[in-house]
Amino acid sequence: MTRNEKDNTMAGLDRNTPIPTALTLHTQSKVLEVGYADGSHYRLPFEFLRVYSPSAEVRGHGPGQETLQTGKRDVTITRIDAVGHYAIQPTFSDGHASGIYSWDHIYELATRYEPLWQDYLQKLAAAGVDRDTPMADDAPRGHGHAH
Repeated sequence: MTRNEKDNTMAGLDRNTPIPTALTLHTQSKVLEVGYADGSHYRLPFEFLRVYSPSAEVRGHGPGQETLQTGKRDVTITRIDAVGHYAIQPTFSDGHASGIYSWDHIYELATRYEPLWQDYLQKLAAAGVDRDTPMADDAPRGHGHAH
């Protein structure tokens, strides 16, 4: 077992998930570009990453507890920190910094961008809001902590 396989197993990650070889922040276009050893590249908009944050603030603590994220079109990533050898933790311009994006989560977002984005747009429509609607005042806000 290689060191990376061991680290991935210990972190609870799928050993078959590719680990990015390049992460590039494109601040003008608000996109995180993710590159892999096989030559594939994916462009993940900051807004998409923010609304699909793996944090409890966004996902809740179980099915049906998700908080629909709105008003994130102009969010930027102000910093990205490495979390061990298995994840990154971006800090967004709206103060959200509690999401730890494992390589598994990044790969899922990258390879399922279109259906996930369409699902988000459908949830907005079902809630009668659009991407630019401000978050409700009673919605939980950045109660996580940054490292």
